Amino acid sequence: MEGGVRHVVLSPGSRSQALALAAAALARRGDIDLRVRIDERVAGFTALGVGRESGMPAAVVCTSGTAVANLLPAVLEAHHAGVPLLLLTADRPPELRGVGANQTTRQPGLFAGVVRLEADLPVPAERDPEGDGDQTALLRSVAAEALAAALGTDEIPAGPVHLNLPYREPLAGVLPEWFKAVPVAPRGGNDRDETQGADLDSSPRFDSLRSLNDPREHSEPDPLDGMSEDASGALYQGGGGVGETDEPADDATLVLPRGPRTIVVAGADAGPDAEELAHVGDWPLVAEIVSGARYGRRLVHGYRALLRDPQLGGRIQRAIVFGHPTLSREVTALLSRPEVEVIALRGPGEPLNLNGETASVARVAVGRGAPDREWLGEWMRASRDASVDLAPPAPDADGLASAVPETRLGAIATELGVIRAPVDRAALVDAVWRASWPHDRLVFGSSRLVRVADAVLPGKKVPVHANRGLAGIDGTIATAVGVAIASQAGGASGVTRVLLGDLALLHDVGALLQPAAEETPRIQVIVGNDGGGTIFDDLEVAGVASRDDMDRVMYTPQSVSLAQLAAAYGWEHVVVSTRSALDQALTSPVRGPQLVEVPLER
Repeated sequence: MEGGVRHVVLSPGSRSQALALAAAALARRGDIDLRVRIDERVAGFTALGVGRESGMPAAVVCTSGTAVANLLPAVLEAHHAGVPLLLLTADRPPELRGVGANQTTRQPGLFAGVVRLEADLPVPAERDPEGDGDQTALLRSVAAEALAAALGTDEIPAGPVHLNLPYREPLAGVLPEWFKAVPVAPRGGNDRDETQGADLDSSPRFDSLRSLNDPREHSEPDPLDGMSEDASGALYQGGGGVGETDEPADDATLVLPRGPRTIVVAGADAGPDAEELAHVGDWPLVAEIVSGARYGRRLVHGYRALLRDPQLGGRIQRAIVFGHPTLSREVTALLSRPEVEVIALRGPGEPLNLNGETASVARVAVGRGAPDREWLGEWMRASRDASVDLAPPAPDADGLASAVPETRLGAIATELGVIRAPVDRAALVDAVWRASWPHDRLVFGSSRLVRVADAVLPGKKVPVHANRGLAGIDGTIATAVGVAIASQAGGASGVTRVLLGDLALLHDVGALLQPAAEETPRIQVIVGNDGGGTIFDDLEVAGVASRDDMDRVMYTPQSVSLAQLAAAYGWEHVVVSTRSALDQALTSPVRGPQLVEVPLER
């Protein structure tokens, strides 16, 4: 807390009771935001969401045994996505390990290989009434080191830290007076600066050497001139995963020479550097919906088909990659081609090297020389032709006002058809995208809908989160709740929307449980309910398996009443089946947790 940690997520248990009481005291003073979750997996992902949004780790407190093991999914995601996270796990003392003691396993090393720091601390041996004893000094030192490790450095990315805390009985007591006056760092609202990414001169991955050839200093005509630009522009682009590499990094800047036909690829958590490089280099930008870079005049619409086009994707000679691309086979195929020079900016998790020859670099800059305006122009014209407008057609005002009965009735029928049209997946993702703005947060689950969104949505500066480090189905709602808690801290405005499928919802249904004593954030869980896992319908298995086998082991049909589920957890439930009703649900005031169910055809 002295270092600035403001969020604690706690799962109750016997061995961790001293930590729990200390957290309760800090919360009562207003020094921390304390959230209690009975499920440790939910607690881990809630803390992950806080870290994603705020850039500061939340501390997870739990008891010993399987409680600790339940944190593993969130720890793995934090490692691969570079999200700061602090684990404070209570434990039995060393003499009770390995001798069959109750609720005891080997917790030290449980997360080895995926944590930035781990320590099995000494058992407290005495009380410290003044707060100046050696034990307290050691704990302060370890706490500072743990926070620094979780936040990462230029060489080591942010990520999870595990502090194992063994205790002997008695397990609780009266807090000393000095603890009641522990100083904490100044408290703010949302820890993440909402202008992040604006000062790109301080970017760790895009060097100021780009000024050697900033196209904004040229007088040559821009191939985009005359084309319409998406002006939905918000002022802030969110993201998550930060950091560099798991391996020692060479900090030298790679200057990218002109010449090769180049595109910029922005995968998950790429951030605004990818868009800036594309702008400065005058290169096409292929940006995933979860990249934090899906905006700007170099953005390519309909990129999947264009990458398959031999005259465009087939002629690429160099790809500069930011973040972790996961959403399309076309990008994977491109980055696997041995004849394409692939340069990947270092990030958390495993280094990208799909073609066996990918160069991993810490920083890049654009070299001198004239940009290839013909190459950019080809992509931008194809992008313009591939873009689609999914918005419902505007009413025919002239027809509706016509004095000719046939004309007026025809216009009315057309308008009623638009209003009553059922929602499909493309309309669903479009409605959610259009309803979200810079003060909101949008979280995508690892469902079919995120791939639909990636395929059809235009560019827009919206703070987007998604757990794409390992792209698991688990923890989506809990992560979104954590994002909402952090983004709405200090009374900040906005709604957190999470878009996911029905199976992702059911997998994380425990995250719907929100304690009555806690202030519930404004959150909409928007569920595309197609009765099972239709994401598998596009896989090879769908072409070889029988319908019965496909349904049983892949599609896994479900018929859960989401209305009853929402009522059981105290969430408002809204079911919508038309675009007009969906738009109304998304734009109406949200004052608490709300589940918006959208039935979809398989």
